[in-house]
Amino acid sequence: MSDVRPFQLNVSESELDDLRTRLSRTRWPARETVADNGQGTKLDTLRHLIDHWREKYDWRRTEQELNRLGQFQTDIDGVTVHFLHAVSREPGALPLLMTHGWPGSVLEFTKVIGPLTDPVAFGGDARDAFHVIAPSMPGFGFSSAPTTTGWSFERTAAAWITLMERLGYRHWGLQGGDLGAGVSETIAARNPAGLVGMHLNFSTAQPTPEEAADATPEEQRILADGRDFWTNRSAYAQQQQTRPQTIGYSLADSPAGLAAWLYTIFEEGCGTPENALRTFTEDDLIDHFMLYWLPNAGVTSARTYWELRHGGFAPLATADNPITVPTGYSQFPGDPVRQSRRWLESRYTDLVLFREAPRGGHFAALEQPGPLVDDVRATFRSLRPSS
Repeated sequence: MSDVRPFQLNVSESELDDLRTRLSRTRWPARETVADNGQGTKLDTLRHLIDHWREKYDWRRTEQELNRLGQFQTDIDGVTVHFLHAVSREPGALPLLMTHGWPGSVLEFTKVIGPLTDPVAFGGDARDAFHVIAPSMPGFGFSSAPTTTGWSFERTAAAWITLMERLGYRHWGLQGGDLGAGVSETIAARNPAGLVGMHLNFSTAQPTPEEAADATPEEQRILADGRDFWTNRSAYAQQQQTRPQTIGYSLADSPAGLAAWLYTIFEEGCGTPENALRTFTEDDLIDHFMLYWLPNAGVTSARTYWELRHGGFAPLATADNPITVPTGYSQFPGDPVRQSRRWLESRYTDLVLFREAPRGGHFAALEQPGPLVDDVRATFRSLRPSS
């Protein structure tokens, strides 16, 4: 633990003043010419968010919450890794490594950390307790940005394994969604000593042409929703895969531009599409904006997509090369990219849980923390070491 050091946030007031000045000087584009969000986030929606950010949002509240949860940094493979480390008081707690995605951050987990670390306080069983370790991906939040190429899922997975070794954990589990699911799957494919299981709320798995041709009516709906998303609503991914530096100038200079870039994906992926403010509060969203704005992480996080494209990304779990680590899977109906149980069963040979939630979308820990916590507990209940 000597290489792990406490980290405290204390953003200067001058930095917050500069942000408010930039927000007040936003130059707005012309209004959209359609009634829906088919051209992108509506002008009135973004103006409402920017007004709230400038006039009502309190960063100090979030800063205090992060400091209370326990923040740390450590240096691994040339990158300074920032992570939350919330330690349970329960003696049998299982360490759980939770990895976020884009446009999320470690703040995705603030609603689940309490129930996971202290289940009794939330009406649960002490035997379901976890220590939560939630690192910021390289180039995200208060982790430093790689200065060279090559930071694929493989390299991040290796860094996370080193982190768990450095923390001294002998047995541990994984949880992830979005990019965090890809990192978790990569770790599971390596199956390092001490890994007992994994819970996902997203998967990089893709059906084969034969499976697509043989799709049931429900699987056909899953495929159609996925095609619609990747064809009509994934411009962000195309930009970040090919020219992240180009969009990076706007993300670094304009908080309104950053907010629009990030909000669009919350809007497209949540359980109330076209109106993320029916799912999240303004503060929920702006908290995430701040973890991109303050460390100037717009371009450095976007490069993750470039790395995946140029690193020859392929689905991590396939029918020919399945993951054998015990895996639980939670599916939320508002996620535009979903899975079929039978597709997953051939790619995760020990699927210990598959549960379809009645509501919610891509950002499970933020949208539906209760059902997600229930599924994480259920996944690991039989996988905990006996001593």
